[in-house]
Amino acid sequence: MAVRGSGRGRESGQGRESGQGRERQARADDAAPAAGRPRGGRRWYAGHLRAYAGVVRRRLHEGDLGPAPVLLALAVTWMIFQGLNDNFLSPRNLSVLSVDIVGTGMVAVGIVFVLLIGEIDLSVGSLAGLAGALFAALNVNLGMPEWLAVIIALICGAAAGGLQGFFFAKIGVPAFVVTLAGLLFWNGLMLYLLGPDSSINFSEDGLVATLTSRYFAAALATYGLAALGTAAYLLVSFRNRRRRSAAGMPYRPVGEIWARTALLAVVAFATVYVLGRFEGLPLALLIFLAVIIASDLFLRRTPYGRQILALGGGVEAARRAGVDVARVRISVFMVSGTLAAVGGLFIASRLTSASQVSGSGMLLINAIAAAIIGGTSLFGGRGSTWSALLGVLIIQSIASGMALLGVETPVQFMITGGVLLTAVVFDSLARRAAESHGRD
Repeated sequence: MAVRGSGRGRESGQGRESGQGRERQARADDAAPAAGRPRGGRRWYAGHLRAYAGVVRRRLHEGDLGPAPVLLALAVTWMIFQGLNDNFLSPRNLSVLSVDIVGTGMVAVGIVFVLLIGEIDLSVGSLAGLAGALFAALNVNLGMPEWLAVIIALICGAAAGGLQGFFFAKIGVPAFVVTLAGLLFWNGLMLYLLGPDSSINFSEDGLVATLTSRYFAAALATYGLAALGTAAYLLVSFRNRRRRSAAGMPYRPVGEIWARTALLAVVAFATVYVLGRFEGLPLALLIFLAVIIASDLFLRRTPYGRQILALGGGVEAARRAGVDVARVRISVFMVSGTLAAVGGLFIASRLTSASQVSGSGMLLINAIAAAIIGGTSLFGGRGSTWSALLGVLIIQSIASGMALLGVETPVQFMITGGVLLTAVVFDSLARRAAESHGRD
């Protein structure tokens, strides 16, 4: 994957020129509707909508489709299964779906970090199973308090990820080989902790079990959270727009901000309404969304997050820009290991037991597939943690729909594989279109 850096060097001048041209065009498109026209009025808003439409056309021409294909695929998936079974979009099934996605989704968020630097982590499934087994062994077999057992399990995940990152970044062993060895080693340690029964049950009323069994049913709290989240997004969007405008950087048109806010409001309030018709808003889903938002802000708004994205764009270029490549690589694998442990605890919470299921190969496959299907590039440098949410929604929706229809597991594997291949093809085509327009 380091080969990509050489291509950037030859095309850097063209890329900078093209990028500057796009920035000037974006500012011109956004400023044009307001030129010679006071703010307010139908024409002013219509002008901003036209500017937004121009930005969308330019992104389509450049192959930058964003999450649109994934959202379209999710909508088509839901419509197909709803047409085949009326229970698919029922409040009960959607509530179960919203909790089932959390364990795999947490692992997928960690995979996104690794994919952003252009690498892969094959050990996350085993680490997830190890975290659940370690927690259960400490809490049930040794009588350790749950909160302490959780902390130790998370530290174990971070340490295991950091160890693998050290061998990759410092020793020079390929990440594929290191994490493949980790897959085998951590899986063996998990089986050792589980003992001859290969399963350890823990309390259904404890801290870990509550992660997936707690719901918020009060309308004031749930609708209040939806309204608060929508308002926060709107305020942050306009604040960023003012900051980027003052710095002479390209910024989103007002029409795009309002369109995104309206879409977010529809999704948020519809989700609260549907889930409220069953048991309420799951605590697990709220924690998952909080992790996604926090990690997304970390990647986009902190210097360290931008170093991760820069490293995915080209190792040599990032090194010349002053990025400590080894440190970033080790820390990324630590993040992946930590989130794998978090995901393993949520899966164990769903089952109220630690077993081989938590560390199965299907967890690894689904987590990697979710990150890629959601829009994170295999080639590094492009994607976001929201990819994990979109991707795992598609994968779990397929599994849920197939279960309702009574479709056999082999068919589910084939369909998921087809969806994954389609996502990789779109990723390759988008990358080719970006390179043809001077971007990498």
